[in-house]
Amino acid sequence: MKVVHVTQPVEAGVAKVVLDLVNAQRAAGWDVHVICPPDGWLPDQLKQIHPWRATRSPRTALGETWRLRKLLRELRPDVVHLHSSKAGLTGRLAIRGKTPTIFQPHLWSFRLSDGLLQKACTRWESFASRWTHQLVCVSDDELESGRRAGVTTPAEVVCNGVDTARLRPTDRTTARRRLNLPERPTAVCVGRLAPQKGQDLLLAAWPAVLEDVPDAQLVLVGDGPMRTEWQQEQDSVLWWGHSDDVESFYAAADVVVLPSRAEGMALVPLEAMACGRSVVAFNVGGVKQSLGPAGAVVPQEDIAALGRELSARLAYPSLADHEGLTGRRRAETLFDRGRMTDQIITLTEKLEGEAR
Repeated sequence: MKVVHVTQPVEAGVAKVVLDLVNAQRAAGWDVHVICPPDGWLPDQLKQIHPWRATRSPRTALGETWRLRKLLRELRPDVVHLHSSKAGLTGRLAIRGKTPTIFQPHLWSFRLSDGLLQKACTRWESFASRWTHQLVCVSDDELESGRRAGVTTPAEVVCNGVDTARLRPTDRTTARRRLNLPERPTAVCVGRLAPQKGQDLLLAAWPAVLEDVPDAQLVLVGDGPMRTEWQQEQDSVLWWGHSDDVESFYAAADVVVLPSRAEGMALVPLEAMACGRSVVAFNVGGVKQSLGPAGAVVPQEDIAALGRELSARLAYPSLADHEGLTGRRRAETLFDRGRMTDQIITLTEKLEGEAR
């Protein structure tokens, strides 16, 4: 079977999912191709891609659709798997249902917009259902949002997965020494510094945490467009920047925090659970489903509640450690990447078989 994955994001969570699927499908003997922008983590990992110049902005969609149509005509795949909003837009315009099409939003475009743009995105997703043969949602919340928006495509929920063999609980003190972090109660936040990821909300909650746990430290791992605006000189906040070794930061943490404004099903809580660490997060898409009793889920953008739950785990590490053990078991049982890739392989085989 020839499968083509199309993605505009080439960093972070979406790129990790694409890489896992490509590797698993190639291991199954499939002819797998990836169309994506040429610069970034994903093309570096894959080495061989079909370059596609694409941006996040919808304003560039017309030219991107034309270029994508040309690439797909050359490749002539049996199934096309579109990842995230831009590929979902341009891919379905380019194919128009003529090739079996899987769309995996990872996070609906209308969840990241408001006003007239939100209405336009919602109407588009409803309309584009006619050109989507299989919808893959990463959480029950994401599927429910799609149905409320009028998306009628046959759908399956396939939760994200992580490599639980590589991501394992390791010694906290050793990790802190390796990173040259002081031995203090430590909260870690991993993510792109952008409004969606909500580090500004976490920074607003942090002074209350320091009132309860004066020696606490916050480590922000990641870079992005908001760093200049958000960064302040604080002894208790370390702006680490980008790192390819996020598992060391999970290991160094007493608690991992996800302050996002919106998610489909974030990989960070799953990775943290695999590493045996408690998680505190806002109640955004997929968080309750992924965390269960392995941490605390607080109302969306409730800064005071976020601070209280962080303080509790930094002041009483035994609570965090107990949740970390629970999280490790959940990650192994429910969120291993092998389960995720097997489910997608089965769906793709079924779709290709029905199209014959």
